[in-house]
Amino acid sequence: MKQVILIHGAPYENEFYDPSRPSPSNANWFPWLQKQVALKDGLSQALEFPKPYDPVYENWARVLEQMQIGEETILIGHSCGGGFLLRFLSENASLKPKRVVLVAPWLDPDHELTTDFFTFEIDSELATRTDIHVFISSDDDAPMQKTVETLREKIPGIIIHQFTDKEHFNQKDFPELLEII
Repeated sequence: MKQVILIHGAPYENEFYDPSRPSPSNANWFPWLQKQVALKDGLSQALEFPKPYDPVYENWARVLEQMQIGEETILIGHSCGGGFLLRFLSENASLKPKRVVLVAPWLDPDHELTTDFFTFEIDSELATRTDIHVFISSDDDAPMQKTVETLREKIPGIIIHQFTDKEHFNQKDFPELLEII
């Protein structure tokens, strides 16, 4: 059975604690995608990470380590979640998921975080272990554009899907992503 694991990004603290907003794992296109996977008899899980507004790598890694990542697993990370997946997979070379999709990935190129969340070396061999798709929109913010340029340089073989009108991919549905998975 195909398994899809969704990794959310890092909201601002005030957004996270706003009771009128959904949790990060239930925001944007995550619920829509989970329903689409279910309609195809697949299994999906949107993980919820502790204190996502102030991410600590070891805490996030413990959550993902609870999942059984196998050769039929598709990992999808949005924004900070995409950067997290890059580090996790770079540091766990034995994992070989079927596909990795990074949506507007962020590696904190401007050093906004106060933690060492992104202190790691990107494994330039990642694309030899799994298909890596990157979704980026030209109207997204500069840090995401810088991150994708870094990925182009450091990981030969990634597949870039370029858009012009998706901003940070915060829409409620995402048919282009569904096509990839």
